Amino acid sequence: MKILSVNAGSSSLKFTAVEMPEEQKLISGNFERIGIGNSFYTLKIKDEKIKIEKEISNHEEAFQILMNELIDRKIVNDLKEINAIGHRVVHGGEIYKDSIEITDEVLKIIEDLSSLAPLHNPPAVTGIKAAQKVVPDAKQIAVFDTAFHQTMEPDQYLYAIPMNLYEKYKIRKYGMHGTSHKYITECMKNILKTEQSKLIICHIGSGASITAVKNGKSIDTSMGFTPNAGLMMGTRSGDIDSSIIKFLQEKGLTIDEIDQMLNKESGLLGISEKYSDIRDVEKAMKSGDENSRIALDMFTNRIVNYIAMYYFELQGCDAIVFTAGVGENGCFEREKILEKLEFLGVKVNHELNDQIASFKEIQEGKITTEDSSISVYVIPTDEEIMIARDTYHFAK
Repeated sequence: MKILSVNAGSSSLKFTAVEMPEEQKLISGNFERIGIGNSFYTLKIKDEKIKIEKEISNHEEAFQILMNELIDRKIVNDLKEINAIGHRVVHGGEIYKDSIEITDEVLKIIEDLSSLAPLHNPPAVTGIKAAQKVVPDAKQIAVFDTAFHQTMEPDQYLYAIPMNLYEKYKIRKYGMHGTSHKYITECMKNILKTEQSKLIICHIGSGASITAVKNGKSIDTSMGFTPNAGLMMGTRSGDIDSSIIKFLQEKGLTIDEIDQMLNKESGLLGISEKYSDIRDVEKAMKSGDENSRIALDMFTNRIVNYIAMYYFELQGCDAIVFTAGVGENGCFEREKILEKLEFLGVKVNHELNDQIASFKEIQEGKITTEDSSISVYVIPTDEEIMIARDTYHFAK
């Protein structure tokens, strides 16, 4: 059975075609600059990468090109072979605690939730409508980033603000990266041979979040009402004193300028004043750049603080897992983090840690010694496969 995993952005469309239940990736790619000129798309089939420059006016046209490519490249012989399409939707609010087949009512609710994710839900709706037109026989499934975190209890997801604001506007912690955290949770269930475990999952990339998972369920996570909460990130500030916003307004900044600053001009970029990519920050730090050293120390400290907090919240921990861009490839950063966790009895195996990265021969594995109090793993995330798994459940 062939499943299509889709992630639509405002001017992009990422996709992966997966043969299920084998979970074999048949083709993947990305349409970029849709509707804004100089558009192009890339395809990856096994080890072959192809780039094609072509003006694409909208997402429906991108979907039509994608379907033609699937047929021309013999991925399918007929579009009816695509049983279902799974769409990544960032925000499902409190309504959706799991993936769901998309009906007119579901689509309307996703649109209504756009106020909670104005940069993400509208493009998802655009992608869904395009897929419905181009591939009308396929089931359309919404897979929500927020769904995995809907197992949190009120004492974890509520903010200490007047309760009527939650009741009226649903202002609360929602969390993000749920599809990734869910995938890693399932991987660890197989590694540990049990779901009865306490995990701290560190999805560390340009965007970053940490989740405490107990017996397969999210009990707390670092991102909040929006993705700009919790950890310091590539360009996001993470947690700050909210009174800073009023202070900056009084100094003449508009609320839109402040929001832009906190989301696009802060984090590693804001402190280093040069770089949002941790690889560049590390390189500059090793060359003696003081701001980059401070930025890296801040980044590390905030990750360690959340790990320590969740360790006590879980009342112990069976495993810590690093995933996403920095988590999977940042050997230096992983070591800095784990050295600060020595007080918990964590002992890093330096040789193993240095051997594991997505661009090296070994991509995953344990990076702590046998006598470490907590086992620490590096596991590449795969949100496309997680979307395909959820979608397959509805299609089979």
